[in-house]
Amino acid sequence: MSRKRAKKDDPAARRLAAMTAPVRRELERAGLLATAASLLWLIQAGAVALAIAHMLEPDRIWGHPGLYALIFIAVGVLRALLDDRAGALAFRAADTVLARERAKLIERESRRATDDPARPPAAKTATLAAEKLAALTPFVTRYAPAKRRANVVPLVILAVAFYFSWAVGLVLLVAGPLIPVFMALVGMAAKKASERQMEELSNMNVLLLERLSALVDIRLLDATERTVGGFQGAADRLRARTMEVLRVAFLSSTVLELFAAIGVAMVAVFVGFSLLGELEFGAWATPLTVAEGVFLLLLAPDYFQPLRDLAAAWHDKADASAVARELHELESQEETSFLGTGAAAAPLGTPATLSVRGLAYRPPGGRLIRFPDFDLAPGETLAVTGPSGIGKSSLLKLIAGMAAPTEGEIRIGDEVLNADTADAWRARLGWLPQHPRFLSGSLRHNLTLAVRPGRALPLDRALELSAADAVVATLPRGLNTRLGETGMGVSGGEARRLIVARAAHAHPDLLLADEPTADLDAETAAQVTEGLLGLVATGTALIVATHDADLAARMDRQIAMTPAEDAA
Repeated sequence: MSRKRAKKDDPAARRLAAMTAPVRRELERAGLLATAASLLWLIQAGAVALAIAHMLEPDRIWGHPGLYALIFIAVGVLRALLDDRAGALAFRAADTVLARERAKLIERESRRATDDPARPPAAKTATLAAEKLAALTPFVTRYAPAKRRANVVPLVILAVAFYFSWAVGLVLLVAGPLIPVFMALVGMAAKKASERQMEELSNMNVLLLERLSALVDIRLLDATERTVGGFQGAADRLRARTMEVLRVAFLSSTVLELFAAIGVAMVAVFVGFSLLGELEFGAWATPLTVAEGVFLLLLAPDYFQPLRDLAAAWHDKADASAVARELHELESQEETSFLGTGAAAAPLGTPATLSVRGLAYRPPGGRLIRFPDFDLAPGETLAVTGPSGIGKSSLLKLIAGMAAPTEGEIRIGDEVLNADTADAWRARLGWLPQHPRFLSGSLRHNLTLAVRPGRALPLDRALELSAADAVVATLPRGLNTRLGETGMGVSGGEARRLIVARAAHAHPDLLLADEPTADLDAETAAQVTEGLLGLVATGTALIVATHDADLAARMDRQIAMTPAEDAA
């Protein structure tokens, strides 16, 4: 199989090519500048050789050592400028690739349906976005320029070496190809080792997040020692995989350095004995001069340097290939996204009647759920009741456009809820989740997330409606208090009242509430219910999915979902 065909059949190689396609021009320019900078060493080596030869044989060499020193310095400055420009281009390309791939990953995973069984754990996605994708930076910045230098610089130096001495050229010709051959052999082992190490890194982070989220249960069940043992086992596996990668890297570096050292040593021995007059072969017509010998001796290390750089970058490619393969596998899964783009949009028209007709939904990997038809006028309230697992939460997701119906349609007045209207429809919605969640930041920031200019209720009024003003008063810094993701520092009922206040402040036309009084005591549930009804009094329509008979009784109408409405 040809190399081109193999690359075409390798999904990781195709994914890497797709990653770097938008910045290919910048990488080519970086490679050309880096190659030009490396080739300038020939001029510097020539200046050094002539300066040394002039000091040893002033009558045979034209010029002055000071002149050659100036040439060496001037060319050195030019090389530094070229290297700096090449590095800047490469790092700019790497930043572009990294930002683009992170944005694609986050956008795709944030659009994935929350009930998709194929959805990876949040810790695995976070590890891929934060840590693993960072492996693309050394690949982009080092591999492409190193490959370009390795394709050009050794051939130029080899041609120059043959011009002055066939013996030196032969030594370089024999020693040089051993490095790419060994790189190919090592590359296969490095690629597999990198993939295993990346997988263990994900497993470690997933384990950490799961155990942290279950910390209270672990203490209650007295499973601390078992949990610590699990962490130790995971850490040992990660350490073993990491050492496997390092072992391959150090072994390959040792062998490559050996080949390069032997090649340079053979050139040095030949040049030394030739200048001493012990060897009378190896040059074309006349014995090597001092200038020629020193020049060849200075070129020998730089013949191997691009190959050594490429060998080092080969491990960067192995890491990047492992990341590309994981991205390919993730993107190969069937996408189960919500309607619309999730971007900010102007609200859809004016408040209108919500109509549900012939609606059915099949969750990923689940059974088909059928829903009853109903209408909801602006300002009305509706309770959706039924046993757990019957599909109440799924109905709310469909109404919010967070999932696409399998059958039927949802209308808002004359508009059908679809991908074109979902973002504008959600601009009129409020969402009250069953499990309160808060973002990193102050409580004030969390309460004002969904505010629309000209529509919002005053924040103090929203807190009063939801009976959350007393909660804020007990916090050490009031609205400037920073809560954890799950509202650490407040009770479950207090957190529920705070998110009711968030919904009230946004003042949506329709609020969708999923089990707003679940797991609350009677007094707290009554406070949350009064908060919701207070928001309804301001003109907001309300749909609640609930098991709470008292809450359902306070709504204008009820829809009871039963197993008979569920179709296989």
